[in-house]
Formats: sequence, C-alpha cells, structure tokens
Amino acid sequence: MVTLKQLAKELNVSISTVSKALNNSEEIGEDTVRRVKELAELYNYKPNKVALSLKNNKTKTIGVIIPNILNRFLAKVLFGIEREATKQGYNIITCISNESLEKEKESLQLLANGSVDGFILSVAEETQVNNEIEHFKKTIKQGLPIVMFDRVAHDVLCDKVIVDDFDATYNATKSLIQEKRKHIAFVSNINDLSVGKLRERGYNKAILESEKHEPLVLKIDKNDDHPEKIKSFLKKHKTIDGVIAADNVSGVIAINTAVNLGLKVPKNISVIGFASSSESNYSLPQLTTIRQHAKTIGADAAQLLINRIQNPSEEKDVKTKIVKTSLIKNKSTL
Repeated sequence: MVTLKQLAKELNVSISTVSKALNNSEEIGEDTVRRVKELAELYNYKPNKVALSLKNNKTKTIGVIIPNILNRFLAKVLFGIEREATKQGYNIITCISNESLEKEKESLQLLANGSVDGFILSVAEETQVNNEIEHFKKTIKQGLPIVMFDRVAHDVLCDKVIVDDFDATYNATKSLIQEKRKHIAFVSNINDLSVGKLRERGYNKAILESEKHEPLVLKIDKNDDHPEKIKSFLKKHKTIDGVIAADNVSGVIAINTAVNLGLKVPKNISVIGFASSSESNYSLPQLTTIRQHAKTIGADAAQLLINRIQNPSEEKDVKTKIVKTSLIKNKSTL
C-alpha cells in the first residue's frame, strides 16, 4: 500500500505538502493539489484512519444508539444523521438498544473505549421508565459529548433536539374542535415515553380550555391487541367523532377500524395521527398527519455533536433545539 512518504518522494515535495493538498488546504496551489490528487488516485491511496486518529486524538466517528430500527421515524432520523455526518467527513456506528436499559449501557461502554468521538441517541423506553441516567452522566464525564433527540433525559446536561410535541397535539386537537367535533378521543401506545406524556398534556389542555368537551383517553399497553383495543373503545363510546393518535400506528388503525364499523371518515369521525407521508398511505382515506421532519432532526443532531467535537475547549451552554412540526391535511379530516 502506497504511503504519504512515497507520494511525496515521487512528486519531489514534502510529506506535509502532500497531506495538505489531499485535504484541500488553501496554503497549497491549485496545480500542486491537482498533481497530488491525480497520483493518489493512480495508486489508489487511502489514508490510514487509525494513524490519523492517534495523531489527532479523533476517530471522526459518531456512535448512534436508537431504540428500535423498525420504527420508521427513528430510521429516518438515522438517515438524516448519516447524511449530515458524511457531508462533514464523519462515519457513524449504529447500535440498537431494543428499548433495553442494559443494552443501552452496553452500547455506550462498547463504543466509549476510543471507537467514537461522541454519541447521538434516543433514550430507551426501559431507561425512561426507570428514570436511570447515571450511564449518560458517566459517558459525558469521560469527555464524550452526547446529543439526545426525540426521547430525552431532561436531567442530563447535554444538547438535545426535540419536536414541539405539546404544541403539536394541542393545535391538532384545536383543529378538530374547530371542525365542530364534540367528542374527541386521545389514543396512545407510548404512554411511558416522555413524548407520549407531552402529547397527552397538549390534548388535555385543548380539551379543558373548551367548556363543551371532556377528556376521553385510551392508553394501549405494548402487549395488548392494538386493533381490538381500539375497536372495543369505539364500540363502547359510539359518540366519538374525532381521534388524536399519539403514535405512528394508532391513527391508521383508528381509521380502518372506524370504516369497518360502518362509520364514514371524515363525515362521521375525523382522525389525526403522528406519522410520515408513507404511513398515511396505509389507511383509506389517507390519514391527516402531524409531520415531525425526522431527517431534519437527524441533521440538526449531527451538526450539534460535530460542533461539540470540533470545539472541545469552548465553554458553551447546552442547547435544546426545537424542530417545528407540520399538520399535513389529508382525507381523514374535513
């Protein structure tokens, strides 16, 4: 394998000149940069990343820990992280916690041994239920910055990227009230997560502000038969004419169940859910959605982390960036 030293010898320039040319340094003339890159390409030169990381004390790699790879929202955030990291010359290593506190701890320990320069993560469900945060604090004390997104631990001092969960659900509920819906229900299967609690509070605030409405909440456990729970709920409360779904599945199930029960959507009942455009296609009529802009969340998280990595000596207050959601009207609302 050809080395910097060999390239420099053949071009009759210093090793430093070759290195700077390959990194597009402004100190090196365009002609020299061109000559160096052409020779490097001819010999298929690849920089020794291990040597570079030892020299610079940087791996140029980010550890990403997500709770569930099958969740479309989290997968899209991961796409946004990877695209932004690549743009800035970083690689990513991804671990899946599978909602487990122990797996989350293992992933942090595995990568905190010099494999990565920092972490981007969404907190596992078990971690939030147990309110366990010491493993995050320990990692930060080791000098490895963390950026949390979506599900965050508020007691951990680190940068965070979140959406306006409370306001998004509040505004969505208000939109159904403006449709003259009189019995609006809230359905959720993410009750133990911080985002689920915020969305329920947003719904409750909108309902309680209206003297003509009463809260009507269905909480679904992960071991429940999801479609059957929603079906039983709609059959029990026949006056329901509006549904706010807190997760990316309940909205689609609510529409399909309502149609199977003989209700017309949106004539008899309107439904809004947190989902992507592709998920809204699984219902007829198509679901009106609260769009979270997952790729933007991923890109913002990567930018925040890389900024921390590249400026370790700067004392900066931690930031919480709020990505605004969008209410995308479809055929499930008037």
